[in-house]
Amino acid sequence: MPLDATATKDAPVDPRGPRFSAWITSAILAVVLLTGSWRLLAAQTLLFAMCAFISLKLNPWGHVYRFAVQPRLEPTAEREEAAPLRFAQGVGFVFALTGTIGYATGLTALGVVATSAALVAALLNAAVGLCLGCEMFLLLRRYAPALARPQ
Repeated sequence: MPLDATATKDAPVDPRGPRFSAWITSAILAVVLLTGSWRLLAAQTLLFAMCAFISLKLNPWGHVYRFAVQPRLEPTAEREEAAPLRFAQGVGFVFALTGTIGYATGLTALGVVATSAALVAALLNAAVGLCLGCEMFLLLRRYAPALARPQ
């Protein structure tokens, strides 16, 4: 996934939408941890992949937010760029895919650890607005040019 913010076609989003989605993602990941359902985690993995590699507009929880929640809230002019959010979805995809493989192949400990890591990240985003993947995106974008310079 490119680190260039201009590479995405998604428009800036209301930051409350990704937090709403993070609450639902947290609930899904908690159910996975309680049940060990690799199929549910595979569905979440697919959702992460669609949002990361195609468009944030494919997130069904974003549609629920826009049509059922946002109209009940005070309008805000605050917007968040889509590129860091898509990168964060890519990070979630990696953890969810690892967890799915772990659960599906009987490596339950791998599934639990990967799913737990994804759950912690989703809960941090939902509860306090700290998007770890977004922060990682900004750090990589800041320091990637320094890594590319000749020595």
